[in-house]
Amino acid sequence: MVKSDSIGVALAGGGPLGAIYEIGALVALDEALAGLEPADCDVYVGVSSGSFIAAGLANGMTPQAMYRMFIATEAADDPFEPDLLMRPALAEYGRRLAALPELFRAAARSYLAAPLSHGFFESFQRLTRAIPAGLFDNAGIGAYLTELFAAPGRTNDFRKLRHKLFIVATDLDSGEAVPFGTPGRDDVPIAEAVKASAALPGLFPPVEIGGRHYVDGALIKTLHASVALKEGAKLMICVNPLVPFNADLAAQQGGGDTGLLVGGGLPVLLAQTFRSIIYSRMQVGMGRYEKEFPDADVVLFEPSRDDAEMFFANVFSYADRERLSEHAYQRTRAELRRRRDELEPVFARHGIAVDQGVLSDEGRRLAHCAGGGKDRRGRGLLRTADRLDETLDRLEGLLAASRQHA
Repeated sequence: MVKSDSIGVALAGGGPLGAIYEIGALVALDEALAGLEPADCDVYVGVSSGSFIAAGLANGMTPQAMYRMFIATEAADDPFEPDLLMRPALAEYGRRLAALPELFRAAARSYLAAPLSHGFFESFQRLTRAIPAGLFDNAGIGAYLTELFAAPGRTNDFRKLRHKLFIVATDLDSGEAVPFGTPGRDDVPIAEAVKASAALPGLFPPVEIGGRHYVDGALIKTLHASVALKEGAKLMICVNPLVPFNADLAAQQGGGDTGLLVGGGLPVLLAQTFRSIIYSRMQVGMGRYEKEFPDADVVLFEPSRDDAEMFFANVFSYADRERLSEHAYQRTRAELRRRRDELEPVFARHGIAVDQGVLSDEGRRLAHCAGGGKDRRGRGLLRTADRLDETLDRLEGLLAASRQHA
């Protein structure tokens, strides 16, 4: 269990777009909430693409550092390369193709043995087993994270983290949500857990861990904040990047006439359907949190329903990451201003104050505040400061542990 007055962070999925949104939102929260350190909270829960960000935070990486690593990559020593997400799963293709001849022979035998009772298509349906389980290879993602968490002051071991981290994936064969980081499941490398949690079926092959196969954690729930609430978290900061779009509301708010969504074709229909499903499920979960954990505060940040820019952005696009992260940053700042009367007393109960001076500064820009727009010398100083901060945090933890055993 975490301490009684603990603060947690829960991050939902949403592909690369979701991670981009979460980074922008977290930088805004870090700046505007005095007393909240996103990289020094007590417990973290990550699902799908949110698991990338949660694992970074639990390792002491600030939202600003992750902005430089994932968004303004020219400012980072170890930048994330988007092509890691789009490498063909050649090994998976090879395994499936190798099985094709035997599958074809078995289908032919079945059909020829009883052509009248087994139709042609029924007999040859087994050939679908040769279709790859994923288009893209996620091995590079795991390798990148393994190297990232091997840096001084970081760890790839759940048990060595200063704070609790839970990465949720779905067991493919049982359909159950599995939170890696819990006792009995904390010996799995963090990088492997993240890879499993982000293995969206159809795009990435399932990840085998301990003889079981795991896929995207968002298949069961959207946030999984209950994992942290059961650990005793009293304030949960939740970020959900994907919401369904309300075209009527957008028109009323002056966001322009986007027209009927049916005009966008199948991609838009699927996007609206997917977002509606996960959003409805998340709202049910939020209602349960209120009933099951009445002594805890759960605060959710997400795009507004009339946010056309977020809805029509490609979930898997990385090209517009700087613009979309800036959008998330400004929208979260606007949300804090709009909900000031609601949020101030909630945060005050946990020793957090809303910095109105920061929020009233209309000239603030994410690229400048997070270091993406600095010159080379400035970026080097920022990286050095990040490392020094992480080292000092690590030293503080070691000193605290030694005092407890003294």
